[in-house]
Amino acid sequence: MPELPEVETVRRGLAPAMEGVVIARAQVNRPDLRWPFPERMAERLTGARVLMLRRRSKYILADLSTGETLLIHLGMSGRMLVSGDPLGQFVHDHPAPEKHDHVVLEMANGARITFNDPRRFGAMDLMPTDRAEAHPLLAALGPEPLGNAFSEAYLVARLAGRRTPIKAALLDQKIVAGLGNIYVCEALYRARISPVRKAARLSAGRAARLVPVIRDVLNDAIEAGGSSLKDYRRADGELGYFQHSFDVYGREGQPCRTPGCGAPIRRIVQSGRSSFYCVKCQS
Repeated sequence: MPELPEVETVRRGLAPAMEGVVIARAQVNRPDLRWPFPERMAERLTGARVLMLRRRSKYILADLSTGETLLIHLGMSGRMLVSGDPLGQFVHDHPAPEKHDHVVLEMANGARITFNDPRRFGAMDLMPTDRAEAHPLLAALGPEPLGNAFSEAYLVARLAGRRTPIKAALLDQKIVAGLGNIYVCEALYRARISPVRKAARLSAGRAARLVPVIRDVLNDAIEAGGSSLKDYRRADGELGYFQHSFDVYGREGQPCRTPGCGAPIRRIVQSGRSSFYCVKCQS
């Protein structure tokens, strides 16, 4: 599933073709994805101007001139692809329709935004903009890891007394929004913290140092366009490249990249998810 860097990369790719532009025609080709689409979604989107594209956790939010916000979740295999952009940001002409093109937005500037999702685990919803933060998918989310609310003092306080492994704590969306398995593994490696260490046993100093490390990992991944492991594509259809920079994720048995270490990267399973780490460097 795309994590924060992939969703942010898609948002940035969509913005030049969508922000400030009217949706000339919306086409909805099925009644549902993971959940049913909202009633009259195509009608409610057609004629609306996209005021702003923003991201909350792993969701893209399009604020509309109608006072509603379109929530977009890519799910496991969803892609938001742009074609025919008159601003020259994208090189693709409009492609022929594909079987899994479930929602198509024809923009007034000539761009086409296509939501393609073969596995149909994605989702779209419409909600009043002034109550968007109360949406069931957003209401319980913690602060954004790239925002000011995610501070050293905040993380130290939230980890205090937690008996779960630090890996599980960082994946808890109520503590910090948008982090997923890949980037938690990478952040813990850079911070030299074992994924099995209990959160409560992490010193305040080490917990505080996690905050800039998490931000650095996310910013590096965004700069690289995210990580393409299976289905993820950027809005222009190209791959992300951060997977070539992984220090531990997916590198089971390969030598640690820390100079002078060379110990093999180990994979364990925590709560049904693979954790990759160096037993020598991470404690």
